Amino acid sequence: MTRGTATMIGFVAVLLWGVLALLTVGSAPTPPFLLNALCFAIGGTLGLIWTAVSGGLSQLRTVPLYVYVMGTLGLFGYHALYFSALRLAPAAEASLIAYLWPLLIVLLSGLLPGETLRAGHVLGALIGFAGAALIVTGGAAGFDAAALPGYLLAMACAVTWSSYSVLSRRFGTVPTASVAVFCVASAILSVPLHLMLEETVWPLGSLGWSSAILLGLGPVGLAFYVWDIGVKRGDIQMLGTASYAAPLLSTVVLILAGVAAPSWSLALAAILITGGALLAARASLKGVP
Repeated sequence: MTRGTATMIGFVAVLLWGVLALLTVGSAPTPPFLLNALCFAIGGTLGLIWTAVSGGLSQLRTVPLYVYVMGTLGLFGYHALYFSALRLAPAAEASLIAYLWPLLIVLLSGLLPGETLRAGHVLGALIGFAGAALIVTGGAAGFDAAALPGYLLAMACAVTWSSYSVLSRRFGTVPTASVAVFCVASAILSVPLHLMLEETVWPLGSLGWSSAILLGLGPVGLAFYVWDIGVKRGDIQMLGTASYAAPLLSTVVLILAGVAAPSWSLALAAILITGGALLAARASLKGVP
């Protein structure tokens, strides 16, 4: 598989995360950790079935335990910290801080063997972050000091996912099938948190259940497998910058579904995110400083 092909496969995850918000809205009023358990169970189970059919179960026994721990902490930790941050801080500001993870991926990737961090990567990521900020904040007035614990959890969320993504590159020889184990373990860990913190409310009707199932198949399922391929074999700096397309795509999907209204800030955000991605792509070309 070429580096370019792996990068495109990884970008499929960004496209899938673009429908995360719409499907989450459709799954309401199911609480976050119960939804987490359902979706990760679907994504993990299907991953194990695919691994078994393809004859790759024996590979899972060769994966070191610390890799399984790292992967589970990445997937489960990100969602647990994100949901907790939203409980303690305004959603817009907490989401914006959490969306520092693409920028952190770009910066941390400079520590990887064989990777070169160029000015275009950093500038592109910063411009992309500005575009994401326009979408996520929606004109929010500013930070509330009383919500500092939530902001810190959101920052921990960004550090967790960016670290998981960059460390995945370090374990490039570990089979992508191991992600199925990460998902199953994340589903199991979500259950006690749900029982301790939430009231059990199952998805309602065909819309609720279809949304939950589609979440498990796509944004909280297949997305993690293709992301694993992308960060291990593709251009991780380009993927990090391109990830800012996720909130843009998410907002566009909500507008098309009639859940949100279009705005000039969305158009400006689209320009910033596209421009940032183009800068990062240019910087990835050989010989461009």
